[in-house]
Amino acid sequence: MDGKVEIIYEDDHVIVCRKPAGMATETARVGQKDMVSQLKNELAGKRRKAGQSIKGEPYLGVVHRLDQPVEGLLVFGKDKAAAAKLSAQLREITLNKHYRAVVCGQPSANEGELVDHLYKNKENRAVAVTEDVAAQTNAKRAVLQYQVLATRKVPGEFSGESISLLDIRIDTGRFHQIRAQMAHAGHPLLGDQKYGDERCQELSRQLGVQNVALCAYKIEFRHPATGKRLQFAIESDAKIFGSF
Repeated sequence: MDGKVEIIYEDDHVIVCRKPAGMATETARVGQKDMVSQLKNELAGKRRKAGQSIKGEPYLGVVHRLDQPVEGLLVFGKDKAAAAKLSAQLREITLNKHYRAVVCGQPSANEGELVDHLYKNKENRAVAVTEDVAAQTNAKRAVLQYQVLATRKVPGEFSGESISLLDIRIDTGRFHQIRAQMAHAGHPLLGDQKYGDERCQELSRQLGVQNVALCAYKIEFRHPATGKRLQFAIESDAKIFGSF
């Protein structure tokens, strides 16, 4: 990817896009590129080409986000009604997001569920706490399901150590949820400078993984206007996913 947002699907009500790793979904920082700004510029350009009158910037409803280092699919509403219906699906867990991740080590079970209580601390990190202290920290329940797709040994300096490719689905949309939960389970994601331990970060450098090895590769939802079930999927651009 060249840092430009790729539109996968668009109609009068929704836009499905691929966010490249390293780009913010939306930011208030002056001069920093983000998906929302790029998409609004593109929509405005299409209006001009079509000879339509432009009154203010195009509407773009943010339904969900991806962390800046993470690549993958996002859906936006092009009008308030569409955005509201998509947001409702997100709350009802009928808007499904599927992820691929590469983690350090090999989980003991080939598939399973992780349940944690997470809160966001002053250092902008998601911290897992026990259930009995969750109320004291305003921690929220975080649930994900994972399946191990493949595991391989790492050659060279880290010979004998393993990395694993996981398929992940989340039931809750918490801050840094997948990154924090997998790290708490002892399997931080490759390339994760915030949650990876020193060994995992050394392994990431050895393997040339610079961004978090996480991709939102598939998204499913009902079209807010027609009710038709839509599904979109991509392959990650990161080389580490192709090494399995």
